[in-house]
Amino acid sequence: MIEIVNVSKRYGSNTALDDIQFTIEEGSCYGLVGPNGAGKSTLIKILSGVLQDFEGDIMVQEDSVAKNRMKVKKRIGYIPQDICLEETLTAQENLTYFGSLYGLRGRDLKRRTAEVLDQIGLKERGKDKVLTFSGGMKRRLNIGCSLLHKPAIIIMDEPTVGIDPQSRNSIFSIINQLKSEGSTIIYSSHYMEEVEHLCDSIGLIDKGKLIESGTMEALLAKYKKPSLFIAGDQLEIELLSRHGHVEPKGNGFLIESERPLSALQDLIGEFRKNGIEPSRLELYQPKLEDIFFNLTGTQLRDS
Repeated sequence: MIEIVNVSKRYGSNTALDDIQFTIEEGSCYGLVGPNGAGKSTLIKILSGVLQDFEGDIMVQEDSVAKNRMKVKKRIGYIPQDICLEETLTAQENLTYFGSLYGLRGRDLKRRTAEVLDQIGLKERGKDKVLTFSGGMKRRLNIGCSLLHKPAIIIMDEPTVGIDPQSRNSIFSIINQLKSEGSTIIYSSHYMEEVEHLCDSIGLIDKGKLIESGTMEALLAKYKKPSLFIAGDQLEIELLSRHGHVEPKGNGFLIESERPLSALQDLIGEFRKNGIEPSRLELYQPKLEDIFFNLTGTQLRDS
């Protein structure tokens, strides 16, 4: 179990983290969600031992990060947002270097290097220089460098930034494999759909504050509003508003109603009567982005 206990971090007059407190269960995948600049990277740098000057503490399996930083670091694999590879070396040479930093030697180092190359899908490219790799391949190798010592806790800071969908799916496969092996994963991202797909529990962070936390199911249930989504031409607000509170959403409208099934049936009848053919008309399930908007009054910022 990981316990974040009243963690704060200040840079002069700027408060990067403000009294953050939550718990991560062992073997779970925990998503840190929020816009760029919210404080996610600062928090995971504290947890991973990169930042040492902070208030509060983090307990990792009853060991204090503040008091036993090096002991805790040995259990952690940290994948930074920035790619930390030597591009003039091969993938195998990069892994060998990072493995040696974790204390691996000889046959153990050679064996783990081969295993990780296979795990990240780069077995056939192990002897190729990194400068020949695509962005997605570099991201996968960046992840591999953190896995050589078989860490119990894996921290991923925006691991899918700037890559194509195929590479993103490859990284998801790696994460799902790690989850199946019982690793505890902390996944930091401002891509909420990724967190919904991968994580068991989440913490929403904005402007240095933890604004909500809990299991995915509990949060979606807590902020659930019975509603419909509708999109298409010839839609009139006046007509839609007869069936509930109407708000613009994407390329259509969200209609909040205490009786969504009846509202759906009534709308279909009115559309038939008026010759309106909507492109989409469906019951709407809340998403993390909706929860974030509910709590902050703003859409998730990319920067």
